[in-house]
Amino acid sequence: MLPKRSADWRPILWCAAMPVVVLAQYIRPELLPYLCPLSFYFAMAAGTIAHNHNHVPTFESKRMNAIFANWVSVFYGYPTFAWVPTHNLNHHKFVNKPGDATITWRHSNSNNIVIAVTYFFISAFYQAGPINEYKAKAKERNPKLYATIMTQIRTWLGVNALLLAFAVGFNYWKHGNAGALHGLYLFVMVSALPSLFGTWSMMWFNYMQHVHTDPWSKYNHSRNITGYVFNFLVFNNGLHTVHHANAGTHWSDARAEHVKIESLVDPRLNERSFWWWVIRAYVLSIFIPPFRTKQVGRAPFDTPDAGVVDAAEVKTDSVEALDAGANAQMV
Repeated sequence: MLPKRSADWRPILWCAAMPVVVLAQYIRPELLPYLCPLSFYFAMAAGTIAHNHNHVPTFESKRMNAIFANWVSVFYGYPTFAWVPTHNLNHHKFVNKPGDATITWRHSNSNNIVIAVTYFFISAFYQAGPINEYKAKAKERNPKLYATIMTQIRTWLGVNALLLAFAVGFNYWKHGNAGALHGLYLFVMVSALPSLFGTWSMMWFNYMQHVHTDPWSKYNHSRNITGYVFNFLVFNNGLHTVHHANAGTHWSDARAEHVKIESLVDPRLNERSFWWWVIRAYVLSIFIPPFRTKQVGRAPFDTPDAGVVDAAEVKTDSVEALDAGANAQMV
């Protein structure tokens, strides 16, 4: 029942705190203004934990990995198995090039606040295909995997239904019809909106890490946020170049791996401050055009030069091992 790496005690601690924060707001609604922002953060953190868990399973025990995946699904906002077909098996293969369901340039290669905010809805639509195909193949060829997928879906839906019933019922018992309506409001603020934010934030991170980067380059296919506080909060998911170079690397080793290649990455793709990049790219750029992001190297829809190393082919043995590991934890 112990995690493979001692560093994984931190995401486990985060996951243990998630239901405490949720239930505290249902039982003591006056805490909502103080704890609601934490609910939104934990939903985002659950997304990064789910991402890391699907690349490098947290526990030695397959049973514990399945339980952990179910647990994270509830607070992330979607069953975590979906990372396998859309991210592990698709995004890591194509890395924002044609064939990637999560491409940032589907309708435009511009980067502005409208495209960034609405990217989630477009990307979610196109990711539904690989997810449904993965489920169908599992149902046809691997009943045990399919049962695990359906258990995740039922757990995610079932726990949210119980939370809704508890929020409405508990407040109805205390305050009557007005309390029931307030319970519904609490469910939206404490569970529904944070869950939406959890999935939205993961897709947006993918967008900002790849928009205007060069997928044909060995080192410039991703944008990195290198700040220490940011990476503490998101379990090193800001260090994206090394993640694509070797997706089987444990999240706690990402900093050391990034240091090895940082000087090889175009400086425009190593951003220290997450918030400064957001403010510069989406607020100041409206009034000051030089602050707009610009394409670094070749665009993903361009034809690569002869001899250019395809980032999707870098250390493909590690990516294939990752895919096997991601599927292994599901069975």
